[in-house]
Order: sequence, then C-alpha cells, then structure tokens
Amino acid sequence: MHATSALTEADRLMTVCNSCRYCEGICAVFPAMEMRRAFSDGDLNYLANLCHSCGACYYDCQFSPPHEFNVNVPQVLAQVRSESYEAYAWPQFLSGSFQRNGLVISIVAALSVAAFVIGFVLFRDTSVLFGAHNGPGAFYKLMPHNEMAALFGAAFLYAIVAISMGVRNFWRDIGEPAGTLVQGSSLWQAIKDASTLRYLDGGGVGCMNEDEKPTDKRRLYHHFTFYGFMLCFASTSAATVYHYLGREAPYPWYDLPVVLGTLGGLGLIVGPIGLLREKFRRDPVLQDGKKYGMDVAFLAMLFMTSLTGMALLLLRATPAMGLTLALHIGIVFALFITMPYGKFVHGFYRFVALVRYAKERREL
Repeated sequence: MHATSALTEADRLMTVCNSCRYCEGICAVFPAMEMRRAFSDGDLNYLANLCHSCGACYYDCQFSPPHEFNVNVPQVLAQVRSESYEAYAWPQFLSGSFQRNGLVISIVAALSVAAFVIGFVLFRDTSVLFGAHNGPGAFYKLMPHNEMAALFGAAFLYAIVAISMGVRNFWRDIGEPAGTLVQGSSLWQAIKDASTLRYLDGGGVGCMNEDEKPTDKRRLYHHFTFYGFMLCFASTSAATVYHYLGREAPYPWYDLPVVLGTLGGLGLIVGPIGLLREKFRRDPVLQDGKKYGMDVAFLAMLFMTSLTGMALLLLRATPAMGLTLALHIGIVFALFITMPYGKFVHGFYRFVALVRYAKERREL
C-alpha cells in the first residue's frame, strides 16, 4: 500500500513502463526505473524529483490517453513531486497552509512587512520616508543597518533551516546513506547535470509544452531564472563584504554589487515572465492542476523581488525611495519564508536525486 493515490498510480505506471522501456533514452527517470523491480514510496518520490517534466515521454508513448492503459507519466510524477514538497516540509504543520493559499500568504506577508517598515520609519521621523537621500548610508536613514540585517537574517536563516530539514527528510525516505552526498564524482556529475538542465531537453530534441512540437524555451527561461537568482545572491554577498569593510550602500552603478544585481535582476524579470507564459500555455494534460497556485506564487514573488529591486536602483535618489525600499524589503521577506513550501525546493530535491542517480549509474 502506498501513502497516496498519486503514489499508487505512479507505481502502476512505472510497472507498465518497466515492461516497455521505449522511453529509456529520454531522461534519467527511465534508466533509474529500470534498476528496480518494485517501487517503495521513497523510490517513487526519487523518480518524481528526477523528472524535469519535459513532456516527451507523454507524446512518444503508445499507451498514453486515450489508450486504455492511460499512461501519463509527466502528470502523475508532477502530482507525486508536488505532494513530496508537502510531505517532507518542515515544520510539517505549515506546509498545508502554504500549499493551499501560497499566493495569498505571500502577498499578505509582503504587504505586512512593508507596512511594518513604513510604520517604523514614520514613528522615528515622518520626514524621512518621503525625503530624497543621497550618498553612502542613504538606505539606512529609513531603517538602521542592524535592524534591516536582523529582519532579513532571521527570514533567511529560517529558510535555510527549513529547506535543510526538508532535504534531510527526503534523503532519508529514499533510503540513501549520507555518505553519497560527499562523493566527489557523484556531486560533480550532479552539478553538471543541474547547471545545464541536461534532462530538460526531451532526449535531445527539446521540451514539449503546449503541443508535441519540441522547443528549448522552458530550458532557456529556467536558466535566466536560476542564474539571475545566483547573480542577485552574489550581489548581496558582495555588498555584505563591502559593508563590513567600511563601504556603505548605495553603491555607484559601476560597482560590483550593482553590476551583479542589475544583471541578476534582468534575469529574474525575463525568466519568471517566460516561465509563467509557458505555464499558462502548457498542455493541461501534462500539469498537476491542484498545485498550480503555489507554482505561480513562487514565480510571481521572484518577479516582484526583481522588479522592486530594479525600481529601487532607479529611484534611490528620489523621494520615492522610501516607499520602494519598504515594498522591496517586504517582498524579499515573503519570498524567504515561503521558499521551503513551494516550487523553490524542487531545485534541492532534484539536485540530491541527481547525486543519487549519478552514483547508481557509476555502480552499474
């Protein structure tokens, strides 16, 4: 017996696919499946997180609907994958609320924190909020650095702990020893596969989205989003180093934190817009419609984080800086606290699944 109906259906499909094996060259899911004759819940969650949802196996399968076998691997594994985010989430009692009301919670959290920052500024000095501030330390006239760092630091630390606990739960459930995560060859192969999105190519021809015509658009927009996020993280890290070396924000446009943040911000505008466009156009038969809202919430929050960040760059020397900064702080805070419960965690689960797959392939 499996824990959910989606896992039961995934077991049935993997049994059918294991008998056929027509799709074994498409991605990592089918070779990993072939190494097994029976499928535990952990095995099925592992396979589901290996799946990049390229859609190729659905259009290639001779048993896909309307065939009586009703084989729809992308949709069923998407359902299992979404359930795994909730099943492994930490703390467990929060996961259901985010899954059901992800976008609403994100917006409410962002506006609440923005309102708190605005109230904080107005309580200290009403004129500061709508004043024009220039030069080093201008941002900290609204909220001192230590208070701002404490707010962001608490949210970021919470996200790191919650995501780490979720990954630990996933790793334990798929039955892999901890030592696999420190095997250099497996880690390096997983890094290469993840950074290039090797398995989001439909076996080499491209990803299927709204129909059976292959395209690399989803892969491209994923790259914009991922590398945009990493550039923004590098920008924040560089700015932190600058601050403790005695250089206060905001920095001139040619300085490293601004250059990295601008490039990353552009990536986080183009990428989420493209992914949302492809999601709205995607064939419904490939999607898990029940978890649509949390996926949209994550992409929307990434987009709003970048949009307000870019607006802050343009308006930082104007009276609009105070309100823009407050809104940006609220959105970033909301992004951090919702990260462990939505689509963001798929990157971590998929990466460790790729580590396990690299080990299994090497041991064949």
